Amino acid sequence: MNFPLIMLVLLIITGGIALLDRLVLKRRRMPESPEPWWVEYPKSFFPVILIVFLLRSFLVEPFKIPSGSMIPTLLVGDFILVNKYTYGIRLPVANVKIIPMNEPRRGEVMVFRYPENPSMDYIKRIIGVPGDIVTYHDKQLSINDVPLRMEPDGEYTYIESGLNYVYSRRFRESLDAHGYNVLTNPDAPAMHLAGVRPFPHRDHCSYSDSGFTCKVPEGNYFTMGDNRDSSSDSRYWGFVPESNIVGKAFMIWWNFNDLGRIGLSIK
Repeated sequence: MNFPLIMLVLLIITGGIALLDRLVLKRRRMPESPEPWWVEYPKSFFPVILIVFLLRSFLVEPFKIPSGSMIPTLLVGDFILVNKYTYGIRLPVANVKIIPMNEPRRGEVMVFRYPENPSMDYIKRIIGVPGDIVTYHDKQLSINDVPLRMEPDGEYTYIESGLNYVYSRRFRESLDAHGYNVLTNPDAPAMHLAGVRPFPHRDHCSYSDSGFTCKVPEGNYFTMGDNRDSSSDSRYWGFVPESNIVGKAFMIWWNFNDLGRIGLSIK
C-alpha cells in the first residue's frame, strides 16, 4: 500500500472541498444554514491531514520492523522513527531530491525502497558507498581491502518464525565511526549462491562459496543486515540506487513486547 500517495489524494480532496466552500459554496448558502456533512467533514480533516502529510514527508516517518534481519540492533516488533531530511529533502510520492544535504555514510542504518519492489520499504545497514570495494569471505567483512575489526561478544539466541530456536555468535563490529553488534550462525554457509538473483550492475560482483566481492557503482549503495546469516540484502538482490533512499533510522519509539526498548537510539 502506497501510504504517501493515499495521503496526497486525501489532502487534495479535502483541501479542494475546503477551498471550493470558501470561494463558492459559502456565498451561496443562507447565513443560518449549516454546512452539509460532505463539506463539514473534509474541512475538519484537512488541517490534520496536512500536518501529518508534512511531518511524514519532510521530517520524520514511523516504521515497524517486520523481520529479524537486523537482530540484535532491531527486533521484530520495534517501531522506529526515520529522519526524512538527513539525506536531503525529497518531493513526496515521487521521492525526487530537491535539496541536497548529507550523503549516506558507512555504518548508518537506512530505510529505502526495495529495488525489486519499490512499494516495499526495507531497512539495512550501509556497508559500502559509491566507489567502495566490499568483500565478504568466510564471514569477515572488508572495505577497500581493509578488514573490519570484529570482537567476540558472547552468544545470542532467539526464536525465529515457526518456533525455530536459533543459536548465533555475536560480534562487535566497527565501521568508520560506528560500532554495532552483528550475528553469525556457525552452522550457516557464508553465502547461499542459489539465492543470488540477476540485478543491475551484477557484473560489478564476483561470487564464490566462501563469499563475494563487489565494487559499488556511482549513485548506489551496498547494504547488509546485522543478522548476517538471516538477511536478504545487497548480497542477493543488488545495490540500492540513490533514488530509492527514504531516510536514516535514528530511534525506537515503541515495542509492545519490551517497553525497555522505548527511546533507544539506533547505532
